Amino acid sequence: MDVVLLSRLQFAVATMFHFLFVPFTLGLSFLVAYMETRYVKTGDETYLRMTKFWGKLFLINFAVGVVTGITLEFQFGTNWSRYSAFVGDIFGSLLAIEATTSFFLESTLIGVWIFGWKKLSKKAHAAVMWLIALASTFSAVWILIANAWMQNPVGYTIRDGRAELVSFTAALMQKWAILKFVHTVSAAYVLSAFFVMGVSAYHLLKKQKIEFFTRSFRIALVFGLIFSLVVVIMGDLNGVVVAEKQPTKLAAMESLWETTTKAPVYLFTLPDEENERNKIEIGAMPGMLSFLVKHDINAKVQGLKDFPREERPPVLLTSFAFKGMVGLGFYFILATIFGWWKRNRLVDSPKYLKLMLLSIPLPYIACELGWIVTEVGRQPWIVYGLMKTSDAVSPIATSQVLTTLIAFILVYGLLGVTGFYLIAKNALKDPELAIDN
Repeated sequence: MDVVLLSRLQFAVATMFHFLFVPFTLGLSFLVAYMETRYVKTGDETYLRMTKFWGKLFLINFAVGVVTGITLEFQFGTNWSRYSAFVGDIFGSLLAIEATTSFFLESTLIGVWIFGWKKLSKKAHAAVMWLIALASTFSAVWILIANAWMQNPVGYTIRDGRAELVSFTAALMQKWAILKFVHTVSAAYVLSAFFVMGVSAYHLLKKQKIEFFTRSFRIALVFGLIFSLVVVIMGDLNGVVVAEKQPTKLAAMESLWETTTKAPVYLFTLPDEENERNKIEIGAMPGMLSFLVKHDINAKVQGLKDFPREERPPVLLTSFAFKGMVGLGFYFILATIFGWWKRNRLVDSPKYLKLMLLSIPLPYIACELGWIVTEVGRQPWIVYGLMKTSDAVSPIATSQVLTTLIAFILVYGLLGVTGFYLIAKNALKDPELAIDN
């Protein structure tokens, strides 16, 4: 393996591990804020216990996420120095805004929330949690704007061999950034909702604290149902932008080799990249792809053969990740709609509760698949149409990257086991203990 592939693997390991924790932070912060607000309005101690129980899980998750996020950013200097030198004026400034505003604000407010239970009024303390939720969302805004610029660079000029930002508004307000933000954050909300429902289902199956976990389940259910629908809608709108700006990614997502009118969508394909065809095609829906991305069933959609082999992304991985993500997206809608029907008799629905318990990992998988589609589908470009990944890597030895890759896997593996152990341990606790801790 060469330094480019190893550097990509190392960044993928760090990013995907970090993203196991980010969505949970984004979504659970709003759920905890809502629970604490209900406590302030009603004075019901159950909502206070809910706030502390789920809040403790939020804090554990946030702590692990911070550690992985910090190490991730160092790689832009160590493994991707040529990339940083070329687009540092743009990408670096957006990350700097995120770090110096949203991240530090969120971290400071979390300290206030932890130690302010007896020092702030109930309303002020609840307001702090809402500010934490907003700060975490604004943190996502800047990171996703930076990533959207890599997908579709706008508002820049090339000066002295470097890309420099000439229109901050163009980068901030481009359609790709807006859709990407809403789609990604909505997926994070779905993940947190399914986690809360899954943990609640565990306790309800054991007939533990039925009122507490029924309320928790119902709050998360509404949250999950709304944003499961938003995720699918945003995914459809994203497809239109991808078709316009990254046609090779779209073709890889759908394993479309030939440019064709009435382009179909297949429920499943098995791409054969060497022979430029699909070995297996199941569930053809003629014209569906044309309709989804062009809003015309007879529209022409470009196939992979229109592009040189060296400018195509890995088709098998991109296609499998996309189909898996879409399939899970529709599952989340069905699961939450069924849950809405069962919401008043959850304890009497053990099969559904078991299903929701087993579903906890699925939104995590869906989020990871989404990032695979986004990043692998952009290859061979690190900044689409502007800089190739092979030109962005640092001039370092393969052995150096291999050593750090192994170290990352070992350290992150240990950190992940510890983090999820603590989350699981506290999720299975009696919530009555939370109010005293």
